[in-house]
Amino acid sequence: MLQSIDQLFEQFRTLKVGVIGDVMLDSYMWGHVDRISPEAPVPVVLLDRKEYRLGGAANVALNLRSLGAPVTLFSVVGADEEAERLKKMLEDQSIQTSGLIQTNNRITTNKTRIISRNQQMMRLDSETTRELNESDTNSLLNAIEEYVTKEKPGVVILEDYNKGVLTGTVIEHVIALCKKHQVITAVDPKRKNFFAYKGVDIFKPNLKEAKDALNLMGDQPLSELMPKVHAQLSEELNHLVSFITLSEKGVFYQQGDDRAIIPSHVRNISDVSGAGDTVIAVAALVYALTGDAQLMASISNIAGGLVCEEVGTVPVNSERLKQECMSLLT
Repeated sequence: MLQSIDQLFEQFRTLKVGVIGDVMLDSYMWGHVDRISPEAPVPVVLLDRKEYRLGGAANVALNLRSLGAPVTLFSVVGADEEAERLKKMLEDQSIQTSGLIQTNNRITTNKTRIISRNQQMMRLDSETTRELNESDTNSLLNAIEEYVTKEKPGVVILEDYNKGVLTGTVIEHVIALCKKHQVITAVDPKRKNFFAYKGVDIFKPNLKEAKDALNLMGDQPLSELMPKVHAQLSEELNHLVSFITLSEKGVFYQQGDDRAIIPSHVRNISDVSGAGDTVIAVAALVYALTGDAQLMASISNIAGGLVCEEVGTVPVNSERLKQECMSLLT
C-alpha cells in the first residue's frame, strides 16, 4: 500500500482536470480589538493586514494544483478589479484561465471576512446571483467544448455555489459533452439545481443538503439512513457514485452494492471553510485514476480533515496528505 499511495500521488501530475462553476475572491481583514465603538455597541477592529485567497470553484482548482494536477478553470466573472486580482492569483498558481469569461453583466463575487484573534467577526458579500444570460452562456459553453475536445481531460468537476454560473442549460450540455468524450464528471451540488445533475459519475452533497432535497425528516442511525439516501438519489439522478460528507462523523460512499461510512479522524478543528472544495478535488482525482470508490472516500476524508486545522480557505498540502494516507490507510 505504501508504494501504491506514492505511485498514486505521482499520477496526480498526469491527469488533466477541468473545473466549472462559481468562483469567488475570499478577502480576509485581520485585526485586533481593544475597545468598543462609542457610536454603537460593536467592537472596533484595528486593521493589521489584508489577505486574498481563492474561493469556490477557484479553491477547487487550487487544491488540484496543490496536488500537482494540470487544471483549467471555467467560469463567468465581472469586468472588474476583483476579477483581475483573481486571474493573477490563478495564473500565479499555474492554473489555466482561458475559460474565465469576463462580462459587464455581472460582478465578481467577493466575500470579505473580518477576523480578530482567529475568530471571524463579520462577513460582507458582494456578488451577482442571477443566472447567466444567453450570450455569456454560449461563451462559456464554447470554451468548455473546445477544452474537452482538444485537451481530453480525465475528469471535469462541476462546483455549484448557487451564484448563477451553473444553470440548467450549462449543466445539461457539460454532462452530455463529457459522456460523448468519455470524461468522468464529479459534482459538488447546491439546492437550486440539485436534481439537474442527471447521469454524473460522482455526486457529492453534504448530508444536510441531501436530506433537505429529498425531504427526509427526523433522525435515524446513519447505518439505516445512508442507503436510503443513496437509493433515492439514484432514482432521481441515475448517477454512479454517491459520496456524502457527514461533517464530524466522516463520509459515506456507495457504488452499486459497495458502501461504507468512513469515520473522521481526530483533528483540532479551526475552520471548516473550503473543506468541501478540498474533498471534491481529491475525490475526483483519486476516482478518475483508480475507479476505487472506497479509496476515493478514504483519502478525501483525510484531506478534508487536514484543511479544517487551518484558519480560512487553504488548499491541502500534498506531502502532508500523502504521509497521513500512508500512516492511516496501511
